[in-house]
Amino acid sequence: AERGGRRAELHKMAAAGAEAAAEEEKRLPEGDPESGGDSDDEGDSDSSGDGEDEEKENEAEIQRLEEQLSINAFDYNCHLDLIKLLRQEGELVKLRRARQKMSELFPLTEEIWLDWLKDEIKMASEISEREKVYELFERAVKDYICPEIWLEYAQYSIGGIGQEGGIERVRSIFERALTAVGLHVTKGTALWEAYREFENAILETAQPAPGSIPSPEQQQVLCSQLEKIHTLFRRQLGIPLLDMEASYAEYEEWSEEPIPETTIKNYKKALQQLEKCKPYEEALLGAETPKLAEYQAYIDFEMKAGDPARIQLIYERALAENCLVPDLWARYNQYLDRQLKVKELVLSAHDRAVRNCPWTVGLWIRYLLAMERHRVEHSIISEMFEKALNAGFIQATDYVEIWQAYLDYLRRRVDFTQDSSKELEELRSAFARAVEYLKQEVEERFSESGDPSCTIMQNWARVEARLCNNMQKARELWDNIMTKGNAKYANMWLEYYNLERAHGDTQHCRKALHRAVQCTSDYPEHVCEVLLTLERIEGTLEDWDAAVQKTENRLARVNEQRAKAAEKEAALAKQEEERAEQRKQARAEKKASKKAKKTRTGDKRKADEDDEGEWGQEEELPSKRHRGEGDGVLPEEDMEVETGLFGRSEKPDGPAAPKEKASTSRKDIPKVFHDSSKDKVTVFVSNLSYTMAEPEAKLRELFGSCGEVVEVRAVFNNKGTFRGYCYVQFREEEAARQALALDRTAVEGRPMFVSPCVDKNKNPDFKVFRYSTTLEKHKLFISGLPFSCTKEELEEVCKAHGNVKDIRLVTNRAGKPKGLAYVEYENEAQASQAVLKMDGLTVKDHVIKVMISNPPLRKLPERPDPSKASLVPPRQIYGARGKGRTQLSMMPRALQRQSNPVAKAENGMVQNSPAASSEPPAEPKKMSNADFAKMLLKK
Repeated sequence: AERGGRRAELHKMAAAGAEAAAEEEKRLPEGDPESGGDSDDEGDSDSSGDGEDEEKENEAEIQRLEEQLSINAFDYNCHLDLIKLLRQEGELVKLRRARQKMSELFPLTEEIWLDWLKDEIKMASEISEREKVYELFERAVKDYICPEIWLEYAQYSIGGIGQEGGIERVRSIFERALTAVGLHVTKGTALWEAYREFENAILETAQPAPGSIPSPEQQQVLCSQLEKIHTLFRRQLGIPLLDMEASYAEYEEWSEEPIPETTIKNYKKALQQLEKCKPYEEALLGAETPKLAEYQAYIDFEMKAGDPARIQLIYERALAENCLVPDLWARYNQYLDRQLKVKELVLSAHDRAVRNCPWTVGLWIRYLLAMERHRVEHSIISEMFEKALNAGFIQATDYVEIWQAYLDYLRRRVDFTQDSSKELEELRSAFARAVEYLKQEVEERFSESGDPSCTIMQNWARVEARLCNNMQKARELWDNIMTKGNAKYANMWLEYYNLERAHGDTQHCRKALHRAVQCTSDYPEHVCEVLLTLERIEGTLEDWDAAVQKTENRLARVNEQRAKAAEKEAALAKQEEERAEQRKQARAEKKASKKAKKTRTGDKRKADEDDEGEWGQEEELPSKRHRGEGDGVLPEEDMEVETGLFGRSEKPDGPAAPKEKASTSRKDIPKVFHDSSKDKVTVFVSNLSYTMAEPEAKLRELFGSCGEVVEVRAVFNNKGTFRGYCYVQFREEEAARQALALDRTAVEGRPMFVSPCVDKNKNPDFKVFRYSTTLEKHKLFISGLPFSCTKEELEEVCKAHGNVKDIRLVTNRAGKPKGLAYVEYENEAQASQAVLKMDGLTVKDHVIKVMISNPPLRKLPERPDPSKASLVPPRQIYGARGKGRTQLSMMPRALQRQSNPVAKAENGMVQNSPAASSEPPAEPKKMSNADFAKMLLKK
């Protein structure tokens, strides 16, 4: 029934042009004054007023978009918004102009082309207007290989079969469509069927009237038409397409003759090939856009098969959905350049590549090479180079590369056997323009020329010396190179020396090396050796003596400067080492004084053993002792807490404390040692609020969405206060991986940190940082933002320059903003335009700085020298964060000094004194109470 309906439709399409014109004349635009309406009606007046307001707003928005495009014509989203508004307002002339401008800068997507074509088809009634639609279709099929556009093109051409040569034109378009997309596994069948239905419609019109006998001419036309349909069936059945079985069954039903063996053989072969393609087609069907990995696997498969047409088609399919991926364009163009080598096809692909990714200099360079390879006119290549300069590259070095590629092209055009030519003058003029362009345009934009070693001027000098025999000009260029800060590098002098040696004379070689010995600061020994070698081969005795004296004096000064620099560096290192040693001694003295406080006369409280806290983390020691307590005796409630957390002893006998604390509920929890075998199903959660009530219950509820939570182990200090971190153990490893996605989630006003459970004693270099630390050309780094700026406000500013994928405001551990942000765009082009437009912008009276995200390399912490470990007193371990700042020493300084010579460390081990000497420390004199009182009175 569907095919019958399609046949009827094809029969009627010959008169489609006239019908479309008639319908266009009948249509009246909405809101036309002639359509009538009661102006006195209140509802109509209100709606009219609303419509006028909306129309004014749209006009203002259209004007704003046009002004923005006049400033930046490469704003893709601005083009889309303008076209949408103009189509909504019915501004057909402006709409056509806007579409035309956009198509000149960018390849248009399938949706944009179809909308444009449908609008033009509605307005095309006369033959001349239909020809313009044909031209528009020709432009559309060149941007991307889209089956839908080809099918629309073929169906539109059927409407013109009544014109002279109309049938042949339709057949030509169908054949071109089959060449372009007839191999498309999933969408090619529709084109083959449309072509066959068209030929069937022609066959039915050629049938003689019922009851009449066809003439020989009619019989010949019928046989020819039947053969065309047979041929289409056979061609289609030899191509792997979806639903091939239905096409084969249709051919069996339609054909009055048996299907040839050759056709059956080709059909079975195509079926086998289809089975090989199906996994890749199914992967594309189930994948999410942009499906780049799936397309790459499909491309690799077709490359192994080696069919150029199929390789080209799968590349085109991939590019239709990944048109902003420069690497994909580069691989496709490389394949076309090296394998197909068809001029129209190669240049079209290169042109589409630079129009889609104009910020990628490598695509422009390949385009220039392809144009030269296919002998395109010089004026067209020069025009394309000028477009490349205006493409808006994001690095200064990109401009150096494009200039170098163009200069190479100009150099290959020159016939150097002639003393002077137009091409040579153009080359010299281009060299001079390149140097000036990098100095003015590029340096003004990027604060650097991108060519610090003056490679373009070096190449210019080599061309002048080797190809033009103009050493005078080459020397002038090298002199200019040396004045740009390159005179201190030995390799620059040696490059000039080699050029002078090959094309100059010995006198200038000697002069250059003498200057090099005087100026070089990185490798003066090498330059001195080259000078002595020159004089050994070609110099006189006087030249040799002068060279030896000059090199000896220079090397003596260099060695003296290096010795002074080494002494200065050693002195600075020594000062830094002394300062570090002083800081260590100060910390050791401070710790020793606090330690002495605990070793008072009477029952001394023994230092806690260096036990690890729950799950491998160390617990803090008691913060301080309370007033009114006996020497060396813990208050009852503190002893309960200590017993409950560390699990060392039972609760002492005696009456219960009247005051209950939050920690009493945890006093009987035994100590659980960390099981490293459960690290893969455990995450470490930190930066939580110390005042969080019932952290176990709250975190269990928070992480419950990730999977089954086996246990939440919150860490408390000896007072029962939550320390802000805990361990969450899951049943499955996948749940632990999902829990990592909750990193930086706000919990009670603070960003919660979630990281894998890793023992840092075994992995000291482990660091969790989920953001990239390398150059990301599609991401911006913004600084100078006001602290009050929200994510929504920043997005409002950024989205005017492209599609914003993500915004991250940088905060401190407490969740407070730091005035920094990272903004991720869809592609490099949008990010580049945003840098140009937003850098220096004022946001809430703050001038912001915007640049491409390229974080500096992180400095690794220096490892301590094991040889010096014995000189540093061992650090007393107090817990995961060290001893609390509130643990003030309550011992007199005099006793601290007395206790410094011999300080008893934890676990009964004796610590070295901060001021350790080679002699053993003397035994401290025991003091009575009277001696102790006298000492205090003296102080």
